[in-house]
Amino acid sequence: MRILMKAMTRRNPLAAAASITALLELAGLVGLCAQQPVPPPPTVPPIRVEVQVVNIYCTVKDKKGRLITTLDAADFEVREDGKKQTVRYFARETDRPLTLALLVDTSISQERLLPIETETAALFLQRVLRPDDLALLISFDINVDLLQEFTGEAARLERALTRLRINAPGPTGPFPRPGPRGTRFFDAIYLASTEKLNPEVGRKAIIVLTDGVDAGSQVKFTEALEAAQRSDTMIYAIEIADLEWYQLHQQYYSGSGELHKLAEETGGRVLPVREPEKLAQAFDAIAAELRSQYSLGYTPTNRRADGKFRKISVEVKQRGLKVQARRGYYAPRASASPGH
Repeated sequence: MRILMKAMTRRNPLAAAASITALLELAGLVGLCAQQPVPPPPTVPPIRVEVQVVNIYCTVKDKKGRLITTLDAADFEVREDGKKQTVRYFARETDRPLTLALLVDTSISQERLLPIETETAALFLQRVLRPDDLALLISFDINVDLLQEFTGEAARLERALTRLRINAPGPTGPFPRPGPRGTRFFDAIYLASTEKLNPEVGRKAIIVLTDGVDAGSQVKFTEALEAAQRSDTMIYAIEIADLEWYQLHQQYYSGSGELHKLAEETGGRVLPVREPEKLAQAFDAIAAELRSQYSLGYTPTNRRADGKFRKISVEVKQRGLKVQARRGYYAPRASASPGH
């Protein structure tokens, strides 16, 4: 710049002065621009792609009922509505936290069984609960009562178990009065699934002690089953009935087909107990299964968010093995656009 100014001064002093002024003004503008912050580039909203993953927790046993825990992802075949799916996620579930809902039937037909049920349930919680697990306690009879909210402390659950009481309708006289009566079993499954387990994530299970007889529920069996399926909850049932009570009251008891369907459709199972002394064995069997599961995950080829029920089948390629897993799920529904 100095060389240029010297040449211009020699040729035309006036022009040189004007040029020098212009250069100084330009330099000032450049300096001003340098001081001002450079505006950030326009922000581009991130592209969000929602990928649905269907998780299946399953148990595998041999012909003798022994748990098989050494399989790999390649050993499984998953189909949705008959179409083969690609298993993209696989894990052996032994230490992942559990979220449990313990439901106890406190209707009049369970009166003689309740003391041993309470004692055995407390032992089960002591054995199965680990530091990261959560469990709650619900009783059901003519009402459905939450006796203990989710907690990881077995001692709090044990104290709640001591508050279990038989609750039955009072005498009705010669003319039965309308109103709530019996055992609200389906209501208990529905409420535990929708209000307590649905917001939770991970492995979830309902463990219910009952003879499986429902009387007086406000929801239907199909509604209770759908609630459990939508919350991705397995149902394990210890089916225990006081047969002498049914005989004394001239009522026929042959087990509960609905109880079995609830368990089988959700990936759990029913453990019939004919002798109260064998309750502990049933609880131990449930604990062993919950700690010996496989987790399979796949992205369904059917991407439609139509809210419909999809059937699932899980098989193992090795002969002689049986898989215990849920039999379907409800697809998500497309969210409505604003203003609709």
